[in-house]
Amino acid sequence: MNYESWLATVPETITADPLWSMKAYRLALFLGDIGWQDVIKLAGDRRTRELSDQLYRAVGSVGANIAEGYGRGTGKDRARFYEYALGSAREARHWYRLGRHVLSDAVAQHRIALLAEITRMLLAIVPAQRGKTVHEEQELYVTSSGDLLTDIPFTE
Repeated sequence: MNYESWLATVPETITADPLWSMKAYRLALFLGDIGWQDVIKLAGDRRTRELSDQLYRAVGSVGANIAEGYGRGTGKDRARFYEYALGSAREARHWYRLGRHVLSDAVAQHRIALLAEITRMLLAIVPAQRGKTVHEEQELYVTSSGDLLTDIPFTE
């Protein structure tokens, strides 16, 4: 699956969230989806079974920490979680490198390239967030049942 065809499969509940505007997050979600097949393949080989678990956790942690950081109210708090995502991206790159013998060099290099792109973005984002406060606007939210929620911080 390529990135463009994957984009067409992402539900509106995800794409409507302001977090979706972060390319690093979109790439992390894409990697999480395509990485699932890599994890299954690694788990099926007794030599890389433990590696598959490490890869699964690291890949999932990249997007989760970007999402967690995005929801934080200050640049310092955001930077901390983006740094966690950065560490997870580097860790996932390591596991892909070790799993290349089972996954193939082409698959590993593709995933490592995605992780490198995410890493480059995070390396630009972290210093920009450190030391400055991000101001949040108040926005109205409506739940799927039609209930109106107010006074929930909303950032873009």
